[in-house]
Amino acid sequence: MNTPVTSEQNAPIRMRVQGMDCAKDAAEIERAARSAGVAAENVKVSAATHIMTLRIAENDLPQVRPALKATGYGFERIEGDDASTDPAHQDPSYRRALWIVVALNLGYGVVEMAGGFLSGSQALKADALDFLGDGAITFLGLLAIGWSLTWRARSAMIQGVFLGLLGLGVVASTFWRVLNQATPEAGLMGAFAVGALIVNILAVLPLLKHRKGDANMRAVWLFSRNDAIGNVAVVIAAGLVAWFGSGWPDLIVAFGIAALFLHSSWVIIRDARADLRLQPVPDQ
Repeated sequence: MNTPVTSEQNAPIRMRVQGMDCAKDAAEIERAARSAGVAAENVKVSAATHIMTLRIAENDLPQVRPALKATGYGFERIEGDDASTDPAHQDPSYRRALWIVVALNLGYGVVEMAGGFLSGSQALKADALDFLGDGAITFLGLLAIGWSLTWRARSAMIQGVFLGLLGLGVVASTFWRVLNQATPEAGLMGAFAVGALIVNILAVLPLLKHRKGDANMRAVWLFSRNDAIGNVAVVIAAGLVAWFGSGWPDLIVAFGIAALFLHSSWVIIRDARADLRLQPVPDQ
């Protein structure tokens, strides 16, 4: 049984989280802190800005650190209001690698979207939007390096709205396909989905040489994992379409990807608004 840590409302401890990439990761980190005795209301991990805020006494931090370390993410203490500098992103070669990732995601997103229209696959279109969304978010993240937390939160708000619009677009077009069903071309659908897996692997390769310890290795894994899950789902859907001669597997996967978009959008917007509320004085 962990000894409950005491809250310290006047001096929150803030840490930059390295290696997280979505709301699910934020929830995992919050659970780890709670397992160490931190009350739920005293830990907040922002999926928008990747900042963790702990409202605990300073002398309780050593009790919490082992649970945080066990998650595999990296945690860098932010001193004062200095939340704009990220040492990992100051490496020019790492930034170049991220630009390669942006190009691959945006480039194949366009290709896969074309494949979705050619094959008549809603799942391919949804996965293409995932590529485009990832590329756009990484691009905004690169632009936001060195920005203040306020402007990073504003950037995250734009990302959240963008993802939400993409998700709503997928839902609307998929509903239309439910009412006007047509069986996708399974061969084309599978070929483009396999291509997406290959591109995901190529996107990870430029980042491999930049892994420095467990946190960055986990970051590389997390980067590829979520996209790969969607790609595998589309490949499986293509196989089921070919097997059953039905468009329903394609539509079900499309709805699933859209649900992930909408959930991520809601969490990012919620966290961005919370971060903006913590920054009452506008940047000059």
